[in-house]
Amino acid sequence: MDTIRNPIEWGMDALKDAAHAVESTGVSLQGTETAGDASRPVIRKIGFADLREALAKGFSDFGAYRTDVVFLCIIYPAASLVLIHLAFNHDMLALLFPMASGFALIGPVAAVSLYEMSRRRERGLSASWVDAFAMVRQPSFGAIVTLGLVLLALFLLWLGAAQLIYMATLGPEPPAAVGAFLAEVLTTGAGWTMVLVGCGVGFLFALVVLATSVISFPLLLDRPVGIGVAVATSFRAVLVNPGVMAGWGLIVAGGLVLGSIPLFLGLIVVMPVLGHATWHLYRKVVRE
Repeated sequence: MDTIRNPIEWGMDALKDAAHAVESTGVSLQGTETAGDASRPVIRKIGFADLREALAKGFSDFGAYRTDVVFLCIIYPAASLVLIHLAFNHDMLALLFPMASGFALIGPVAAVSLYEMSRRRERGLSASWVDAFAMVRQPSFGAIVTLGLVLLALFLLWLGAAQLIYMATLGPEPPAAVGAFLAEVLTTGAGWTMVLVGCGVGFLFALVVLATSVISFPLLLDRPVGIGVAVATSFRAVLVNPGVMAGWGLIVAGGLVLGSIPLFLGLIVVMPVLGHATWHLYRKVVRE
């Protein structure tokens, strides 16, 4: 066909091709997996009401185990303060926002222990923070670590892209002070170019991470599948439910922004609720 296709149609087809390619590669590498239902979990079509229910269950899990969850999630504001220290003391002020927003890229890795707590509570098992680390004994732990390294690589790529965008707009000299940097960002054409291009590139990174991880980590915890099948299932879930998954991405982004405002302390509540809710979203999307 010699017609020009619209970007949305092209993008959806590209995601489908990527999902099939990843799944085929995963099956070929994981010789123990067979084609068919075992390697292709069935995806449900869900609605926005399911998002509300997943969030409600996430709050319920947080309420049931908030002492243990807060213990696990205190690392988020602590890590954020470390990033702030690096930004202000090592000429990395221009990367402060990219580093903070990058939590969304590596959040699924940090939330695996929360998925395990929700999974155990669902089955009527004990679900303390000690129990959450029982996942390290599961056969899928290696795949979870591998996928976590992939997300870490994406986070580092995002920081590299953010640095290149800064160098091409406001660089090459690092900003001298916060006030001067904000003034340059908000009152100059180059500053607004950096903001718009950075947000666009960041959106693409976030889309890739959402499609890769929203279902894959819970699936690896829940079933004996390989990393290829888990990632391909996550892609298919996004393709089957594009509007709902986009809504979930906005909820995650909005929650992280709200949690970051008071010196990142709100992440102590936001991250566990979103983590538990992601497990219940997985339950909604993937048929048992």
